[in-house]
Amino acid sequence: MNEQRNTTLTRRHLGELSLGATALLAGLAVTPAVAQAKPPEEGIDYIKLDKPASTEGVKGKIEVVEFFWYHCPHCNHFEPELQTWLKKLPKDVYFRREHVAFRPNFVLDQQLFYTLQAMGKVEQMHAKVFAAIHAEHLNLDTREQIIDWVAKQGINKTEFTKIYDSFAIGSKATRATQLQTAYNVSGVPALGIAGLYYTDGALAQSMTRALQIVDYLVATQRKK
Repeated sequence: MNEQRNTTLTRRHLGELSLGATALLAGLAVTPAVAQAKPPEEGIDYIKLDKPASTEGVKGKIEVVEFFWYHCPHCNHFEPELQTWLKKLPKDVYFRREHVAFRPNFVLDQQLFYTLQAMGKVEQMHAKVFAAIHAEHLNLDTREQIIDWVAKQGINKTEFTKIYDSFAIGSKATRATQLQTAYNVSGVPALGIAGLYYTDGALAQSMTRALQIVDYLVATQRKK
């Protein structure tokens, strides 16, 4: 019988998994039975926030947020499935990404993501960052390594560096960490819905089912 990998890197696992290491993955498996279709249950499959988190307030749309970390192997594994889900995104759903910072060294990755976002390069570069870290096993652990790598991808080094080091990007990273706290994100990848609900691979038992739970919660909000 094929096994399905657990797809959430929790804060606890961070103490066991160093940047770029993948040895832990082999031991994180659950059977397909745990991901079988069943009505999602509050407090088991997803959590309703005690206090609503902020949203970008796009009129007439239900917001879904993905929380991720570029160095997270589970986020890398989840990305193709997420892309497939996004292709079928209903018109009344607004999707965005936020990069977490469980520890201070995550901030470099945060600044990378938000700089690419500010330059309109996320669609072009997002998968390339994951590939560089997880497939090519490149070291993107310092500011200098990140800037040099981005420049090799054909992005203007001077412009990127100026934005990367800017107050605006630092502020954006800070706000992302505040949102992470508001949703009480306990692992990545994770998903926030409408500023009201939270789920991840640990709660849902798989990220495939987490997306199904998102669809369920979006439908619930649509009725409201």
